[in-house]
Amino acid sequence: MGRMGSYACLVVFSAFGLFGCALAQLKLGFYDQTCPKAEQIVQDYVKKHIANAPSLAAPLLRMHFHDCFVRGCDASVLLNTTASTNQTEKLAIPNLTLRGFDFVDRVKNLLEAACPGVVSCADIIALVARDSVVTIGGPFWNVPTGRRDGTISKQSEAQANIPAPTFNFSALRTSFANQGLNVKDLVVLSGSHTIGIAHCPSLINRLYNFTGVGDQDPSLDSEYAANLKATKCRTPTDNTTILEMDPGSFRTFDLGYYNNLVKRRGLFVSDAALITDSTSRSLVNQILQGILPNFFAEFGKAMEKMGRIGVKTGSRGEIRKQCAFVNS
Repeated sequence: MGRMGSYACLVVFSAFGLFGCALAQLKLGFYDQTCPKAEQIVQDYVKKHIANAPSLAAPLLRMHFHDCFVRGCDASVLLNTTASTNQTEKLAIPNLTLRGFDFVDRVKNLLEAACPGVVSCADIIALVARDSVVTIGGPFWNVPTGRRDGTISKQSEAQANIPAPTFNFSALRTSFANQGLNVKDLVVLSGSHTIGIAHCPSLINRLYNFTGVGDQDPSLDSEYAANLKATKCRTPTDNTTILEMDPGSFRTFDLGYYNNLVKRRGLFVSDAALITDSTSRSLVNQILQGILPNFFAEFGKAMEKMGRIGVKTGSRGEIRKQCAFVNS
């Protein structure tokens, strides 16, 4: 993906007028003239603080996913509910466990001090996610910039568009296809579950009430399930306990997640779903048969593709002065 970012765009005519995608306007080094040190400021802050708090890398990466899957990568996930707005994406169930909003705000403050009104919150999310992953030893990917910030954020849209941990393969494939992502993107991007933690409610039904009759999900390795019940999610009402997505190496960006999948130890229904379809299972096996740098390269490509979903560029959107509020 070159510096000019020259991507063909599909122009759609509809009853509402003429819409064209603006992907072509994202480019590497977008701020080279207007805020030359922008990316260095982000990187320096991330390296300094993620080195001391590596567990924040996963939430910041997750924030980027959750932002892009709703109205595109436009920082709509950062907006607070105010007296004059709808309930925003932050209040949707998938986003109640998001962390890192204050981290993004601190980066934004540094950039506003250096170059007021220039760098978007949407670009900050994308850059922070990449730099956080790199800081903990994960893959690097290009982050073309030039995104602008959206002004609309709706709880209902986040609820509808963010893939749930209870999704089966068909639902996952549809959710990703709706964002222009294919099955390979789904499998590769799911590898982000190699870092980070989960909360018991996201898998409690697999352990205690899979089909509504007090049963356990038969697709979950029984030994693993017994261990989770004994040491982590000890009751069906546990709302507070956290557990590692990739036990044993949840701070390391590696292939552990995929190893768990083939052992039937994927934590969520949506993880286990990746080995229920022949195409996605084949992709999982290809990743495991390859070497880590190959996976890093594929993950990077998929992340760059995801970072282009529905971006606002040119005159669309705005550059928010504060990431939690639209400009007045």
